[in-house]
Formats: sequence, C-alpha cells, structure tokens
Amino acid sequence: MILHGIDMEVTRLGAGQPVVLLHGFQQIDPEARFLHLLSQRAEIIAPSHPGFGRSARPKDFETIYDLTNLYAAFLNALPFEKVTLVGFSFGGWLAAELAVRSHHKIARLALVDTVGIKISDRETPDITDIFNTHPDEVTRRTWHDPANAPDFNAMSDEALIMRHRNWESLSRYAWHPYMHNPRLAFWLPRIDVPTRVLWGASDRIVRPSYGQAFAGLIPGADFTVIDQAGHQPEIEQPDVFVDHLSAFL
Repeated sequence: MILHGIDMEVTRLGAGQPVVLLHGFQQIDPEARFLHLLSQRAEIIAPSHPGFGRSARPKDFETIYDLTNLYAAFLNALPFEKVTLVGFSFGGWLAAELAVRSHHKIARLALVDTVGIKISDRETPDITDIFNTHPDEVTRRTWHDPANAPDFNAMSDEALIMRHRNWESLSRYAWHPYMHNPRLAFWLPRIDVPTRVLWGASDRIVRPSYGQAFAGLIPGADFTVIDQAGHQPEIEQPDVFVDHLSAFL
C-alpha cells in the first residue's frame, strides 16, 4: 500500500468487522497464532510502521508526529465507516495519540501493554530502557516464560537484519523523550470511544500498575490483566487474549 508516497507493508486477512492492529517493538508475524484466531472473527489490517518490516522510511521521517499523521491518513484511506483500533506497546502509544485527536474512523480502542505516558516523578523510570539494558535482562522482563522469546540462532540472516532495522527505527522514534509524550497524559481524558486496556500480569517492561494508571486517565476504560503473560500477552496467551478482545468487539 502506498500512502503519502510511502510504500507500506500491510498484512490483511479474515472477514467481518474491521480491526486495525498497530504493532509494538517488532512488526506482527503473519504466522502468529493470535492473528489467525482473531481473523476468524474479524477482518484484520496490520500495517508495519515506516522503517519496520518491509515498510519504507523516508529521509527525516523520524518522529511520533510523522507516524500519527501518517496513520490518520491511513485510517481515512480505509473503505470502512468505522474500525476498531488495537495498539500493542509502542503501537498503543500511536493508537492513543490518534484517539485523543478524536479520529472519526475509530469506533473502539484497545490498548495492550502500551507505553506513551509518564506517571511517576522525573527520577523514577516507568518504562524499562530497552536500549541501555542488557539484552538478557530485557528478555527476562519481557516474557513470563523466557522460553517464549525468539530464538535468534534459528533466524535467517534476512530476519536478523530486519529486526536490527526495526530496532534502529524504534530508537529514532522513541529515544527522547524515552517512549512517551510528556503531554499525552493530560489529553487522554479526551478519548470518547469505548476503550479496553489489556495487560500481561508478568510484564516488567511496563508493569500492570502503569497500565492501571493509563486506563484510569481514559473515561470509562476497563482494565484487564492476563495471567502467565508478559509484555506480549497476544504471543504468550493467544487464546485468552483473543477471547478478551473478541468480547470487547
């Protein structure tokens, strides 16, 4: 899909009411179990952010402002009156920014282990610094069961290069201020669509208390914890995750 001159990779599957998925630190694997479970109940549209996966990233395209404007145009380009918008982690930040702007295409909002706000004082970190923390510790904090982490030794060279490209793009968008918009928390009460916040109980990248605070700033939002799951409950508990999301739909 070419949008605003940017060639974007978009995964589409399933049929039914439209659900747009905005991914987190890595693009969504088209073979992920949760994706196929969800596609049995809805039409899934999952773009890769510019600079992630096989989506191009134009020169100087490197701010949250760029991404939110692009995704506002992306939603407008879809042939649906309304969609459910689901954001995971970094993609949850983007989804919240779009919902704050009262985008007319958003019927429902689901946020999954999302980042994007600051809830503690300046000296207290809310979000693990994944760029400056040892990779083994990042893995421990990401997964309820570290055995669910990707096996880099089993990946092809192409897949490893893509992950490195994703990491570089993420650092461009979210390095400073780290993983948040200092003003987003102030504007979250503007969100006026039904909102569900889902969180892995074992997430130590952004702990459930952060998720509760996030949900508490959105009028009427409900907050649900998924047991035996870390920062990616859709991967560690795909059946439970899809049940929660389908009930919301």
